[in-house]
Amino acid sequence: MQLTEKDGKEIIALARKSISDCFKNRNSEASSELKKKFSEKQGVFVTLNKNGELRGCIGFPEPVLPLHKAVIEAAKSAAFSDPRFPILSENELSQITIELSVLTVPELIKVNTAKDYLKKITVGEDGLIIKSGFGSGLLLPQVAVEWGWNAEEFLMNTCRKACLNKDCWKDLSNRIYKFQAQIFKED
Repeated sequence: MQLTEKDGKEIIALARKSISDCFKNRNSEASSELKKKFSEKQGVFVTLNKNGELRGCIGFPEPVLPLHKAVIEAAKSAAFSDPRFPILSENELSQITIELSVLTVPELIKVNTAKDYLKKITVGEDGLIIKSGFGSGLLLPQVAVEWGWNAEEFLMNTCRKACLNKDCWKDLSNRIYKFQAQIFKED
């Protein structure tokens, strides 16, 4: 599902409303129009930034919920359940900018040797997921660009995100997936 800029503004507004509703002890729900428009199941991540610094980021890598529901749940989780950060306070809400990444379905990268991964990953386009018997980790496509990583550094940092050895990507028993994202940011 290809979203327009207008669609992006609508789902960002939905994310902000869902966080705001939590402070008012209200359950957040999309309007019937948004439910219909964003009924397709999609993976999505909601990223909260404060003064240009990460303040929370949680989402669904797989399309397990309709987009409208995934946005609401991911926004609330980014604000109140990201274990890396304290719970967002109501005073902080006005200082937060929201970024939404709507994901394509992750695709297993098939390789014969670990070095082949370097040719199959496009930095700035692809996000990565690593899955092993010991954990999994995901980095959005924009992360590699923000940090200036090449494909190998992106792989190493995806391993680190999974709390695995930085070279675990070289072990072909681990599975590496790539996905793309449409990214929408608040103005």
